[in-house]
Amino acid sequence: MAATPYVRELFLDPDTRAALAGLGEVRLPADGADVGDEAVLAGLLAGAEVVVTGWGTAPLTAAVLAAAPRLRLLAHTGASVKPFVTPESFARGVRVTQAGDAMAYAVGEQALALTLALLHRLHRFDHALRTGADWTAAKAAPPRRELRGATVGVVGASRTGRAYLGLVRALGARVLVADPYLSDAEAAALGVERVGLDDLLARSLVVSLHAPVLPETVGMIGARELALLPDGALLVNTARSALVDEAALLAALRTGRIDAALDVFDAEPLPVDHPLRRLPNVLLTPHEAAGTVESRRRAGGIVVAEIDRFLRGEPLVHEVRPEQLDRTG
Repeated sequence: MAATPYVRELFLDPDTRAALAGLGEVRLPADGADVGDEAVLAGLLAGAEVVVTGWGTAPLTAAVLAAAPRLRLLAHTGASVKPFVTPESFARGVRVTQAGDAMAYAVGEQALALTLALLHRLHRFDHALRTGADWTAAKAAPPRRELRGATVGVVGASRTGRAYLGLVRALGARVLVADPYLSDAEAAALGVERVGLDDLLARSLVVSLHAPVLPETVGMIGARELALLPDGALLVNTARSALVDEAALLAALRTGRIDAALDVFDAEPLPVDHPLRRLPNVLLTPHEAAGTVESRRRAGGIVVAEIDRFLRGEPLVHEVRPEQLDRTG
């Protein structure tokens, strides 16, 4: 169990811990041990067949693998496994699974909450009242809009993107999706219109980002793309900050032409003097979109279930293969 006490507490409730213990000997790091240290991880994995990883776990380097000749499975409590797997681990035959599916609904629901807050200008009202604006001035927000009948653009038909689009469609939104890997048949099954990114930006009242960070998606929303948004458009980012040119976004926000809700930032923690903190047209959350109690518990359950399947010789439901890394964040 190469995860910190904090991660173990978040993801493993007593029943899940008991289920994990029923699968075999569970070895925990020594008190105060840093699982981000390769030497510590190597010592922990000596003789282990399975490693459970969390935030801050060191990668499976050649040195770690040399100390863990029996290791055959990495089960990650989160979504992206890129910080942990290596070419050496795949070459050694270490299989990989992750619990990202557990977090999709939580992220989709927060993206919905942020969307509704922006549409109804709750962030502007709150900012005005908290900063001392008088009652009349506080009421002077831009026009408010309803989600029902609105056009919502979803960038990335990922797990979180699909969770979000299902929620906004249920509330009456028309949904456009930009994703080069989404087929027309899949779009039809989802009840959405598949379009190019520029078309999506130009036609959407709300744009919600759900794409992974890949070489082709870094900075995909820059000054040119932001200029395509209609006046009064709303941008929601619960994915990754690298998708957006932060300087260009800040410049666009300072004009007051668009509003944004952001859960992710180039610098985390977000500096207390960062200009985004002072803008009335920005709603900020501290990278917590996936952090519901239910999401964490689902993730722990997925990890234990995958380990059980692995030990039984059954197919893994959430396996990540080397060729899939190019399409995942």
